[in-house]
Amino acid sequence: MNTANNKRRRESIEKIEKVFIELLQKKDIKEISVSDICKISELNRSTFYANFLDIYDLADKTRKKLEDDFSELFADYDYSNEHTGALKMFTHIKENQLFYKTYFKLCYDSNHMITIYDKKRAETEFNNKNIKYHIEFFRNGINAIIKMWLEGGCEESPEEMAEVIKLEYKGRG
Repeated sequence: MNTANNKRRRESIEKIEKVFIELLQKKDIKEISVSDICKISELNRSTFYANFLDIYDLADKTRKKLEDDFSELFADYDYSNEHTGALKMFTHIKENQLFYKTYFKLCYDSNHMITIYDKKRAETEFNNKNIKYHIEFFRNGINAIIKMWLEGGCEESPEEMAEVIKLEYKGRG
């Protein structure tokens, strides 16, 4: 395949994603149209449809990309020190607020969440009982805290937020 076309295609996809993310900050996903994206990005509808089935396909691919970026950030996560991991996470969130606001807007089905979870530690701390409930409780709690912090403009420092998480686990284990 022609390298110039690959570069042009990547640039077109990046333009579409950038415009989509910008629109998501102002509108609900249901209010965004392919026409809006094409007009703002100055690309043809055929370019959009060559890369995405519809707005929801674009949303799913964008969410997946954001999840992959988050997973990559924590590929070397040290589960032995939750405070350091939480600090790293909250620092990254504060530095990339648009990224995370977009991610949560794209989780319209609530099945996708940002969480790093040490299942082995939970199995030990909870005697390997009802782990699935603890995981669900933790995942929903941490995501609710992140969303609340983002909505407040990340007013508290990442250190303060890491301390909030640390205090939630104080006395366990």
